[in-house]
Amino acid sequence: MKIFSSTIYTILFMVLACGPVSENNAMPASDTKGVEDGTYIQLSQQLVEAVKNDSDRSGIIKKIADVPMETLADALSTDAEKKAFFINVYNGFVQHILTQNPEKFDDRDKFFKAKQITIAGRELSLDDIEHGFIRGSKVKWSLGLVQDPFANDFEKAFRVEETDPRIHFALNCGATSCPYVAIYSADKLDSQLDFIAKQFLERTSDYKPGEDKVYITSLISWFRGDFGGLDGAREMLKQYEIIPADSDPDLEFKEYDWTLDLGNYTSLDV
Repeated sequence: MKIFSSTIYTILFMVLACGPVSENNAMPASDTKGVEDGTYIQLSQQLVEAVKNDSDRSGIIKKIADVPMETLADALSTDAEKKAFFINVYNGFVQHILTQNPEKFDDRDKFFKAKQITIAGRELSLDDIEHGFIRGSKVKWSLGLVQDPFANDFEKAFRVEETDPRIHFALNCGATSCPYVAIYSADKLDSQLDFIAKQFLERTSDYKPGEDKVYITSLISWFRGDFGGLDGAREMLKQYEIIPADSDPDLEFKEYDWTLDLGNYTSLDV
């Protein structure tokens, strides 16, 4: 009995000395996470900033490549988080790749389709990021009218639930006619996309009341389904005061200038 009692006392002493198991003294989670929840958007922002300043971004690119899929999916749980992260990543990688290898833009179709970006262990193309994640699995050449029924599980984990037409005024593919590059955050994304949409449309649109026409970017034509059709596009032009609220002009689409033009950045004053 004395031996048994001594053993019990020893066990009790050890429990009391160590204290109860809690979140603070439990065994730490695996450090493969690499970045705390909620900071992957910051990582995407740092990528754009590093490319803009021509500073080393290899560590940032590695963290984006190595994050476990489940960890990133948990961190990007809302459409705003997904859009902010992937817009930054898209723009950052376009500038990064083309500043190092501008000749890749000579074959644009190949450039956008090439699996040259690693995110959460998966090799992806710029098309995967834009049309799969940011546009919610829209078929590229369907005018924004068809969702891809064959999207894989990885794409489904990161795609937005609702397509936002304003993203077309935020993505920069490296061409002269592209929108400027900015840095986006999830908490201010709605006002930031409003700002960039108005800025881009004011810069690229020409309203001719005498002709009852407005000349606008071809992006709206190519992705008209995202805008709710051409009527939806007119409503957006009214919303951003490109055309008068009581007008109903014909939409004329400008020729897109595909000349390579890098380093076009802007600030979001919101």
